[in-house]
Amino acid sequence: MITTRIAAFLCIAFATTYSLAADRLVFEPPAGTANGHHIVLISGDEEYRTEESCPMLGKILSQRHGFKCTVLFAIDKKTGVINPNDNSNIPGLETLADADLMIIGTRWRVLPDDQMAPILDYLNAGKPLIGFRTSTHAFKSGKFGGYNWANFGINVIGENWHSHHGHHKVQGGRAVVVPENADHPILNSVSDIYTASDIYGVVHLDQKAATVLLRGAVIAALDPDAPIVEGPINDPMMPLAWLKSYPSPSGETEGKVFATTAGAAVDLLSEDLRRLFVNASYFLTDQEVPEKADVGFVDPFDPSFYGFQPENYFLERGLKPEDFELGKSAKSVQ
Repeated sequence: MITTRIAAFLCIAFATTYSLAADRLVFEPPAGTANGHHIVLISGDEEYRTEESCPMLGKILSQRHGFKCTVLFAIDKKTGVINPNDNSNIPGLETLADADLMIIGTRWRVLPDDQMAPILDYLNAGKPLIGFRTSTHAFKSGKFGGYNWANFGINVIGENWHSHHGHHKVQGGRAVVVPENADHPILNSVSDIYTASDIYGVVHLDQKAATVLLRGAVIAALDPDAPIVEGPINDPMMPLAWLKSYPSPSGETEGKVFATTAGAAVDLLSEDLRRLFVNASYFLTDQEVPEKADVGFVDPFDPSFYGFQPENYFLERGLKPEDFELGKSAKSVQ
């Protein structure tokens, strides 16, 4: 009887462990390389393929730079597959409790209170974060904790969703280093970034309080060799990447945020854009930024082009977090 009970307990424990592991990825650094810092990367957008880019970044940050990385996904509650069209479920956010850095690229999520609570706690602790692309509109609504989550972009990142600055899916972007901030360590060996996603309009960022590192030039085509468009659209150029402080929801402390409106999965084919993320991760965890960080892909990276998809697209694709484990890559679907 005792043996039977122990066996049953072990089966339940194993099933619980498996279920917890099945909805996320955890990348541990190779033996002897751990730097003692934990990064939680939060994907979950219907347009720019963060479910592809976040595992790739987590692999680079863990295997090349010693960070422990946890990657979270929008998970379909019925099937367990990755489904960014379900905007109400990102399991694993409790891992933020021991995170040293949050990287977030969600788009208009409407999460339940138990999933919002760890994010609120993280911000109230004044911990650092990196927000990219649709993090300007990371949450669609909600008043959990008495905080206006629809204005997370304005209050934390520095801008809400405002506009496409340039012709969406026609005109790409190129990063231009702000001369007075060219020596900032986040820009170590960063100069040549092409974004197939367009430049976002940024009008609410307090550019006197923020440190704008890069501006985004609208270019004539989705081609890294396309010329910069002449005329008022690039006068002035929009901020593309910046560093600023943010007030905690409680108002009792503040933290640091690095933000960039670049970051579609296809944008991250750019070596310098990947290096920008890695450099910011070192900087925000109070470590010395490498002069030229290794950002080589750990596994092949074949990102899907951005764009909205039919309701059943992600369910039919059927990807699960395990499809992005070390040694695995999910082939793009264009």
